[in-house]
Amino acid sequence: MNLKELKELIELIQKSQIAELELEKSGVRVRIKRDRVQMAPPPVSEEAAPAPPAPAETPLPQAAPPPPAIPAGWLTLTAPVVGTFYRAPSPDSDPYVEIGSQVKKGQILCVIEAMKLMNEIESEWDGKIVEILTENAQPVEYGEPLFRIEPLTPT
Repeated sequence: MNLKELKELIELIQKSQIAELELEKSGVRVRIKRDRVQMAPPPVSEEAAPAPPAPAETPLPQAAPPPPAIPAGWLTLTAPVVGTFYRAPSPDSDPYVEIGSQVKKGQILCVIEAMKLMNEIESEWDGKIVEILTENAQPVEYGEPLFRIEPLTPT
């Protein structure tokens, strides 16, 4: 099969309703497949073409409501790695912190397991935990908010 024959096959597929073609010739196997979404409708002559439909009013998608505003002064601790978020050091242990817990800078707030390593995530500020934004044993992405902390001293 030469390049000219291959181009002819591609043109044939483009001009037809064929979605997939597999051909073997002289020990060369060619498979051409196209996505049905990309198929153009068959050409219609001008005289037989129906009038285009009137444009329908399509409702605009509703925008998601904006996230609630974070009160002034609250700080957000985000995930420094991708992994699985754990609120406690083991399934039988109490969580490191709860909403309302007073925390000190450097205190462990949670663990994120990444590639079988347990990464202890520490508070960056002295303050009070006002929100825990992730459920236990859930995957987290880098930069995903984990905790909101109301600092003891304004930052």
